[in-house]
Amino acid sequence: MEENNQNELKSEKLSVEEKIIAALRTVYDPEIPVNVYDLGLVYKIDYHEEDGTLDVDMTLTAPGCPLADYITEDVRQKISAIEGVTSANVNLVFEPEWDQSMMSEEAKVDLGLF
Repeated sequence: MEENNQNELKSEKLSVEEKIIAALRTVYDPEIPVNVYDLGLVYKIDYHEEDGTLDVDMTLTAPGCPLADYITEDVRQKISAIEGVTSANVNLVFEPEWDQSMMSEEAKVDLGLF
């Protein structure tokens, strides 16, 4: 019985994490036609199911990006709207420095890098 409860909790957590990734895939840098997740700009997703807090570490393609506030606020709004998330924190980090090797294969194809 206890094992079933643990499996339900794991699948519930996976479900929230899948929703987080899906939400991140709807956020685009207006200058690049690829979402922030597939660009490799999201470094860490840390969801705490016990209290519903979510911490996301992400970067930008360039530290001086003029759209930084727009992009991070879009991420914050979309992940905050996910059922189960009670508080969402988006932390901009620049270590490690982003480069094109961090992009998904799909993103590289979309941008003609293959």
